[in-house]
Amino acid sequence: MTRIMLIRHGVTQWNAERRLQGQSDVNLAPDGVHQARELAIHFPFSTVDAIYTSDLGRAKTTAEVIASKFNLEITLMSEFREINFGEWEGRKLEEVAKEQPLEFEKFFKKPDMLLIKGGETFAELQSRTMAALRKIVNAHQSGNQHIVIITHGAAIRVILAQILEMPLRKIWSIQQYNTAVNILRVDDGALSVELMNSTHHLMRT
Repeated sequence: MTRIMLIRHGVTQWNAERRLQGQSDVNLAPDGVHQARELAIHFPFSTVDAIYTSDLGRAKTTAEVIASKFNLEITLMSEFREINFGEWEGRKLEEVAKEQPLEFEKFFKKPDMLLIKGGETFAELQSRTMAALRKIVNAHQSGNQHIVIITHGAAIRVILAQILEMPLRKIWSIQQYNTAVNILRVDDGALSVELMNSTHHLMRT
């Protein structure tokens, strides 16, 4: 079978400040670079056949750190970008909660009903990320391969929700820490989840 590792990027300053990053191109904080290096050192797979990544800087840098260990090139895929938060991008969570309390309540309690001005819905995010994942599955049908995808928190949540047949309303029940590892198994094109939100590599230091 083939295994696909979904990895969230390392931490950024905006993560620390609780800002909505979305598709804003925010770089890794020094701690995020450290997280990526620790993951590379203690990587769960001894071999990797291909690395795909969101083209946003925080994901790309995380991917480059891992790729350097395996002497691989990375493939950029904009389909794995984070959800577009529209007019909320760059805003702190508490600011949005204060100014738009009704819409902000939907963000955590009814994300399937959230529509941010200038942004996209979680259903749209799920559609584009799952289509990209299927492209990768189809491109690696020979089996016995290890594939890595570096992407973002909400993007990973909606992918896992689809595979686990969870409603989008429940996506915040899935936790995703920075550089968290999730492993999917592919058997004859069928996807299943083997591991979620592992940060074991960060517990070694």
